[in-house]
Amino acid sequence: MDAFGELFRGVRAQGSLFGSSTLSPPWALHFVDGAPLTLCIALGGLGWIVPQGRPPERVDAGEMVIVRGPEPFTFVDEIGTRAEPVECGEYCAVPEHGGTRYRLGWNDQGSEEPGSGSTTLVVGAYPVNGEIGRWLLEALPDVLRVTPGGVADAVRDHLAAEVAVDTPGQQVVLDRLLDWLMVCSLREWFDQPESSPPAWYTAHRDPVVGDALRLLHAEPSTPWTVASLADRSGVSRSTLAKRFTQLVGEPPLTYLTRWRMTLAADLLTEQAATTIFDIARAVGYSDAFGFSVAFKRTRGVSPSDFRRGRSGAALATSSRSDSPSAFGRRTGT
Repeated sequence: MDAFGELFRGVRAQGSLFGSSTLSPPWALHFVDGAPLTLCIALGGLGWIVPQGRPPERVDAGEMVIVRGPEPFTFVDEIGTRAEPVECGEYCAVPEHGGTRYRLGWNDQGSEEPGSGSTTLVVGAYPVNGEIGRWLLEALPDVLRVTPGGVADAVRDHLAAEVAVDTPGQQVVLDRLLDWLMVCSLREWFDQPESSPPAWYTAHRDPVVGDALRLLHAEPSTPWTVASLADRSGVSRSTLAKRFTQLVGEPPLTYLTRWRMTLAADLLTEQAATTIFDIARAVGYSDAFGFSVAFKRTRGVSPSDFRRGRSGAALATSSRSDSPSAFGRRTGT
């Protein structure tokens, strides 16, 4: 497993938030509640993404734009639109809130069929959780776009066909299509000449460093040394150390420690019944003391304090989630 694939093991859609509608101008959708990633697709017509405090981004027919949260943004028919914005909240798209076409709760101001000047939108809010997910979010700009003509086009077409009807098992299909579309879209964006992908992504193209990264991600609990990693990668210790540091930006064991602590942070949060010792063993430490020292050095708190802090935050989030969410609500006077 490479680093890119590893990140998506912890980033999966479940009950993905989807909506589609054909809108006639003027219209304005205001996305609130800070979804980590929101995918916006104009299947027909065009629109504008207006991020908070950033320049607007035009979205042409067939283009996919991914907006990184948590800041709210607006999707409008044109800059300076006369439309009164309709709020679309994070929790407004669950299946019990209606059929696929109106799952986001916005008001369709046009007819069912696209007409002159109308825009057909598909929008999905994508959950990204945990410390592994944070690696992905930190690698992305505030807004990125994927133009038509790549592998993602086929997935987009499947998505458009599925979201247009209500059928048994649809939510599962939408979740998997969203996973597929996000992976394809981000991979295409990372490969564009004008993008700035993280070092761990570009380093995978190197035959030596790529092999070393795959080994570290596949076997994080192995008691790696630079020598043993070099031996498994088929090069000398000095060659691996030099090339890895040049391409990744840090030595192999420094990268390994950072990745182990990322894994450990998610285990501490997600597996409350698992002991610190068992988590230490899972990420390559033979005793809890050595693991705790490494964790506090990189995270600033002990594993136990980190777990308590995350448990409290999760309870607070759960409490907020139980309250009704505003959606499909017009803002302003």
